[in-house]
Amino acid sequence: MKTETRPRTTAPPGAAPSRHLGWFGNPWRKPRILEGITWLYLAWSVLPVIVAVVFSFNQGRSRSAWQGFSLTWWWEDPYESLFKNPLLRPAIFQSFRLAIFTTLLAVPIGTAFAIGLDRWRGRPAKVANFSVLMAFVVPEIILGLALLLSFQNFLTFVPLGTAAQVIGLVTWQIAYAVIIVRARLLTIGREYEEAAMDLGASPTRSIRRVLLPLLTPAMFASAAIVFADSIDDFVTVRYLSAGANTEPLSVKIYNAARASPTPAVNAAATFMLVATFTVITVGFFAYRYLTRGQRREGAVKEFVSFEV
Repeated sequence: MKTETRPRTTAPPGAAPSRHLGWFGNPWRKPRILEGITWLYLAWSVLPVIVAVVFSFNQGRSRSAWQGFSLTWWWEDPYESLFKNPLLRPAIFQSFRLAIFTTLLAVPIGTAFAIGLDRWRGRPAKVANFSVLMAFVVPEIILGLALLLSFQNFLTFVPLGTAAQVIGLVTWQIAYAVIIVRARLLTIGREYEEAAMDLGASPTRSIRRVLLPLLTPAMFASAAIVFADSIDDFVTVRYLSAGANTEPLSVKIYNAARASPTPAVNAAATFMLVATFTVITVGFFAYRYLTRGQRREGAVKEFVSFEV
């Protein structure tokens, strides 16, 4: 007795998915769910910022009811506006002062530290590299409290205020410069320095005349990040401030938000947002401009090696 067996049918490649699975069974479908989640996240994170920016131009004192467009809280009000308030105006200069001093100190020190770690070998180098990464793990509130206790008990010759704040910010921000410059060092390699030393340059001269110009884009990028992160720092500068005259704009915004704030607080937050975005944008385009020739040179090298 013969039994008939039906041959198993398999769907050819590129066939339509099963009707039961529908849209979910198509592996080449548009990721609408992921797109929806992305847009929801952007709306959740950006819309409150947009609302705060819009109400900085509100004509009245309300921060929830729109009463017309005005620049009252930026400079028109003679006492409570951002650029005329006797408390907010000095805080703006203090924020820029701390950010500039921190950038001028943290970027060169971080660059030298990155070059040293790239050249250093052995167990002490691993410990030093781990200490740099610890800056991203240790909460800033712990670092700020530790620095406060150090300045009050051991480093008493450093007064609280601008000096202590700059030291604390530099201690925190060096890690950004080290990691960015080290990433640039990994892409450069040792060929340029070795070629310079083969032509008669000393190791110090090869670093100064060859390596540092190649590291300039990374130094600009790290300077932009350090400046943007320092200008809105809150925890470290609040612990190490000596009084109201050394509090930056971030601390003033926090103190005002806990009372009965006016839209001048929104104007201060908008000012910090614009300053940070401007610095990051300038750093990005500076990095693109400085690496334009190096990217072209790298592409030519890859093409030549491929042809050979």
